[in-house]
Amino acid sequence: MNLIRRGATPLSTYRPGAMEDQFGRLVENMFQDFFAPLAQGRWSGDDVGMPRLDVSETEKTFEVKAELPGVKKDDVHVSIDGQRVTIEGECQQANEQREGEQVVYSERSTRKYQRSFTLPAEVDDASAEARLEDGVLMLSLPKKQGGTARQLTIQ
Repeated sequence: MNLIRRGATPLSTYRPGAMEDQFGRLVENMFQDFFAPLAQGRWSGDDVGMPRLDVSETEKTFEVKAELPGVKKDDVHVSIDGQRVTIEGECQQANEQREGEQVVYSERSTRKYQRSFTLPAEVDDASAEARLEDGVLMLSLPKKQGGTARQLTIQ
């Protein structure tokens, strides 16, 4: 058996920074979103839905719209950890029809929503805002003002 050691080729060592960041973020989000339910002890089956998102960016904020049909304001939880945003919600519905004192028909359903994603910049969670209207959660997430770049004086 012959072992051949191959050195790095110029093509494999060259990778533009912007492309690497986008691809790395895509892969990271894919794995985190896929394995997030396992980390919390449950699997994303019929009882856990992933709300659809619209994320737009302005100069100072990220604007997020998430569809959470049937979820009440008190049943929505949003957590922010640096660049990571997690949205959780639960919708409970009960249908009951009575004839006199006997229950003739009773049905209950519960639907959970969970979505976690990473933004390209850190979020200032102290001034973030959220509101729920007609089953759509709207988040206004200001970007954290990092240290501005300063120019060094050459001595």
